[in-house]
Amino acid sequence: MSLILENIDRVVGGDTHIAGVSLELEPGSFNVLLGRTLSGKTTLMRLMAGLDTPTRGRVLMDGEDVTGRSVRKRNVSMVYQQFINYPSLSVYDNIASPLKLARVEKREIDRRVREIAEMLHIEAFLNRLPLELSGGQQQRTAMGRALVKDADIVLFDEPLVNLDYKLREEFREELRAVFSERNCIAVYATTEPAEALALGGNTAVLHQGRLLQYGRTEDVYHRPRDILTAEMFSEPPINIVDGIVSGAEVTFDSRLHFPINDDLRSLPPGEYRFGVRASHISLTRRAEDDIEVPMIVDLAEISGSETFLHVHNESFHMTVHLEGVHEFPVDASVTLYFPTHKVYAFDRQGAVVHIPTHLGGL
Repeated sequence: MSLILENIDRVVGGDTHIAGVSLELEPGSFNVLLGRTLSGKTTLMRLMAGLDTPTRGRVLMDGEDVTGRSVRKRNVSMVYQQFINYPSLSVYDNIASPLKLARVEKREIDRRVREIAEMLHIEAFLNRLPLELSGGQQQRTAMGRALVKDADIVLFDEPLVNLDYKLREEFREELRAVFSERNCIAVYATTEPAEALALGGNTAVLHQGRLLQYGRTEDVYHRPRDILTAEMFSEPPINIVDGIVSGAEVTFDSRLHFPINDDLRSLPPGEYRFGVRASHISLTRRAEDDIEVPMIVDLAEISGSETFLHVHNESFHMTVHLEGVHEFPVDASVTLYFPTHKVYAFDRQGAVVHIPTHLGGL
């Protein structure tokens, strides 16, 4: 089963929710829709499911036009953010409910329910009611009901957003394992770049209803087509600094110059916007071509075992992603090391013109 969206628009009350999206999802593929809130992820999934109809364009399944076909006539399952289970039914009956509606033979229902429950590690809870379960177990039950149908397309609309960090980690690993054994198309929506990277597969980056880029997740992350994709696929967003290439050097402001390296040597003289990921800037020199950048601390934001250091100088602001806990007082002076060999370059219109060759790490 393949899924193709051809030049899809979705306009509601004069507001454009989806604009000119074309996307082809291959059989057996795991696909992530990455974008901020209101980027169009849920709308796009509803169009895939048949819950909504596009204002313009076509939806094709296995080459057949299903644009006007309702969700009832498509073999599609969907898992939402909330734990949508029938509270009066046992876990077993919740998972079995779509098969019973389809009048599947009782022995086959039992086989499939127990197979899915074992796959999701809830086989010990089949006789319990959903409210007797933990949040993670309730979400597994909802996922089991979606997976037991053996649908051609399974849609996950930010299904882990209400779970704690440890449960989310477990679920990601389970999802990859589950779909490695199935031939359906999986589509998973998230606002978090780190989650997209953890899930792998393919990623479609969405912004304001438009598809910015689609491809293998690592390729889209490392090789963004434009500055907006680079910002969307970074958490915190990639740092952008205006600069000039002239002769044998690059200038970021009137004081910060560095010799042009082999990576950047192909850039013709002119104005550019340079990007460097927050995790690539450090407090110590890591490579010979790192440059010292004196900055002033705005905020040291400690989050668990990580620190997000927000800094500025007279010309630009930056955010640095540091491993470990680092305490800096506000307005303290700090020296950062900027890796010139990991710099992206974009033209003034935002199109990428240089991708660093040293792409290791995130």
